[in-house]
Amino acid sequence: MSLVTLSLGSNIDPDTHIRLCLDALEATFGRLQISRIFESEPVGFKDSRNFYNLVVAFDSDWSVGELQAWSKQLEIDHGRTPNMAKYSPRALDIDLLTVGSFCNTIDGVALPRAEITRNAFVLQPLAELLPNERHPACQTSYATLWKRFTLGDQRLWAIDFHWRGRWISQADPQPRTAMAR
Repeated sequence: MSLVTLSLGSNIDPDTHIRLCLDALEATFGRLQISRIFESEPVGFKDSRNFYNLVVAFDSDWSVGELQAWSKQLEIDHGRTPNMAKYSPRALDIDLLTVGSFCNTIDGVALPRAEITRNAFVLQPLAELLPNERHPACQTSYATLWKRFTLGDQRLWAIDFHWRGRWISQADPQPRTAMAR
């Protein structure tokens, strides 16, 4: 069994699609660890709606290829097509961040995903969810990576989000663009 981390995002009816994605993940993989959900301004998109972003972790014995294929099929089930423009709105975007300590291209998937250290909307929820876990390549904890992260013009904020009868995310009482460091 390996700890798997996924980044989830949506900017088309995100309340619905994130809930449906969590339902599918839990039905397939069992117990999930779920970060707070952040709303973020789109990075690289023009004239696009804000995204909801979060990180989910779970244990699995599936291969990298199986995890990637399952994720891409779920995106397709939510309306994404393989020929969509890279920076177009999407109901569901699922990125495989890590699978255990793999550091290589496996089944066509580069692990760990480079966006972990490039995008606040990936690193902040990952650092909150698994602060003491270490990035497989650099062996630095996610909390330390987040503490060192230069936010630049990336803006995100925690939002209120309810799933399956419980709050999994609550907004900060004092809105800010990044979590306290």
